[in-house]
Amino acid sequence: MGRWISTWPSSPDDEALPALLCLPPAGAGCHQFRAWTLALAGIGQVYGAQLPGRENRWREPMPETFGEAVEAIADELRPVVAGGRPLIVFGHSFGGLLGYEVARRVRPAALVVSACRAPRHWDGAGRGIVDDDEELDKLFDTPGLDPAFLDEDTRALMVAMLRKDAVLSLSYTHRPGTPLSVPVHAWRAADDETVTEEDLAGWGSVTAAAFRVHRVHGGHHAVLRHPEALLEHLAGLLRHTAAPADTT
Repeated sequence: MGRWISTWPSSPDDEALPALLCLPPAGAGCHQFRAWTLALAGIGQVYGAQLPGRENRWREPMPETFGEAVEAIADELRPVVAGGRPLIVFGHSFGGLLGYEVARRVRPAALVVSACRAPRHWDGAGRGIVDDDEELDKLFDTPGLDPAFLDEDTRALMVAMLRKDAVLSLSYTHRPGTPLSVPVHAWRAADDETVTEEDLAGWGSVTAAAFRVHRVHGGHHAVLRHPEALLEHLAGLLRHTAAPADTT
């Protein structure tokens, strides 16, 4: 697709389907979402937002500001939705914040976030990760990987990437403006100590449309570790956006 957005088509007809943009958590790449193409085959085409410094972009320097990353993702996304192609934006943790700002620039059919505090609660949120190694170790928990089985060099690279994303998040300042005009769905796991109920409820203020809360069991990355309920939800949203409008 491009430098900032990857896709993994499962059939030649995918471009006629609604699009799902997935934004990963801090320190992670987007290729974890490739596995979702099977679950959503024939329902939607999966795209992943890929920041520099990881996976196929690991040699590239990080953007200087959060806004620079958002604008780059939005610029590559605009041709995807050209002509009215439906789009759902999903982001997990730090990816949810990116997804929100992308949604402000490229109007999707819905925004879905998980394990993510509301934008007005993000200012300075990455400070502990940047300044405190113990805090960083507590949050180092990449979906699909058990840190205990990583060699020292690999772990060091991933921790460095997580810290860089935390630095990037510190350049973010929420500037309230016109609320989104699309539904927002916020997911939270019961044992997620990094996102409080207040953080979750704050998402209701970013949209003038419907706001829904979804809850699961587990910790911060539970939604990605066991994505079955989320994938069912995303499939429903994609099917809804693809349905012809009722003209009766």
